[in-house]
Amino acid sequence: MSHDVYAVGNALVDIQAQVDDALLTKLAFDKGIMTLVDDDRQASVLSNFDLPSLHRCAGGSAANTIAAVADFGGKAAFVGKIGDDDTGKFFLEDLRNLGVTIDVDPLPDAPTGTCAVLITDDAQRTMLTNLGASAKLSEVDIDEAAIQNAKYVYIEGYLFTGEDTKAAAYRAMDLAVKNNIKIAFTASDPFLVNMMREEIWDMIRGPVDLFFCNEEEARSLTGLEDPIACANKIHESAENVAMTLGEKGSILMHGGEAIPIEGVSVKAIDTTGAGDMYAGGILYGITNGLTWHQSGHLASHAAARVVGQLGARLANKFTTDEMKQFTTV
Repeated sequence: MSHDVYAVGNALVDIQAQVDDALLTKLAFDKGIMTLVDDDRQASVLSNFDLPSLHRCAGGSAANTIAAVADFGGKAAFVGKIGDDDTGKFFLEDLRNLGVTIDVDPLPDAPTGTCAVLITDDAQRTMLTNLGASAKLSEVDIDEAAIQNAKYVYIEGYLFTGEDTKAAAYRAMDLAVKNNIKIAFTASDPFLVNMMREEIWDMIRGPVDLFFCNEEEARSLTGLEDPIACANKIHESAENVAMTLGEKGSILMHGGEAIPIEGVSVKAIDTTGAGDMYAGGILYGITNGLTWHQSGHLASHAAARVVGQLGARLANKFTTDEMKQFTTV
């Protein structure tokens, strides 16, 4: 089966909870960032909540993006690792219900990874990630036939925190290059850029065709302050750049041209998955006949819609008429 996008990432079940600042202080986590936690620490955090009442969805950065591609009507595939448990079964069912192709062998000796997303009234998200089985993803899990039948391979930066998952990412990129398939890579988090700045530059100068980042990540990568200057600097090496600017919109760099994309006004409830949704809009658009400007317009509206709700998946999908408007921009 052919796919628009084949994504490689951490397979996590996102568990969203609305909390107050007092609970974050009690739990002793830094607000607004992602922290890796072990099984016991995650269980301790989740014990503060009535789990059945919380919002859950198959997540992880690349999974969120691939779910968005499928939600828009694209053909999507995902590879990751899950445990042989109820959480893993939920992950599979959730993505497959969207039409995402995912064929994995659950691991009997590791729990499915989870990400507790603690959301405060200011829409800040504090993420506590237990990688679980997702850390077991390795290069042997990458399917060359699936890559051969994709238009884009999409890699999340979080894979570079582990040796086996990094090897899987590089294997996917090597096979994409071998088969003349385009590669998209997302920086994922400013701490990753700080940790592997030169490695990211090597990928941008090398196999990566489309680089996703936000304003903070771009500043960290380039050492520059002005977002236009950051985008231009990255575009000197990357064929295509998609840089989000929060409520100010985004900048696309394509063919030596800067394409400004408008922001969409929305009352922010939860910023979880906004960047992932944006990436999904871009990838769906450019693999389904939209121009880069049209793709950016779709991505911007989709990201705003997801910020105005709880969770990283669109609660109110775009109607057929709404999707048509993006082809007329």
